Amino acid sequence: MANGQQKAQQNLEAFEVWKATQTDDDLKQIVFRGQLNRIEVAKGIGCGKSALNQNPALKNALKELENELRDRGVLPDLTDFAKENADNPNVYDNSANRKLLDSKRLSSLEAENIELKAKIKELEKRLERFGELSETLSEIGLMPR
Repeated sequence: MANGQQKAQQNLEAFEVWKATQTDDDLKQIVFRGQLNRIEVAKGIGCGKSALNQNPALKNALKELENELRDRGVLPDLTDFAKENADNPNVYDNSANRKLLDSKRLSSLEAENIELKAKIKELEKRLERFGELSETLSEIGLMPR
């Protein structure tokens, strides 16, 4: 069984063989969002997609291939934003889902609060009206004390 370094070297060699067998038309078929589709590249090499990110030599070889393809016009040029942030991956915001749930809950609670305030005003008006009626009946003497 091969250790990690040997497996990394095997993956790099498999990438070089795969790269040599691909034409520009073949590579155009697996372009996704301005770069080569990592899943398709991994399938072609016969390794996992994670190897493309975790193996530095393989990662650099793939980056060099993409740069060559950009120079030849197979891949579109990188935008200025992509060039500036090439080495800065997006930070995962694990609180985004919680914020969304909190926002929905807040919205429903505010709606319920408005409904309850309206109901309270209606009941206060009724109570005021019945209070006056009770007072009038009491003065007339029709109500038992």
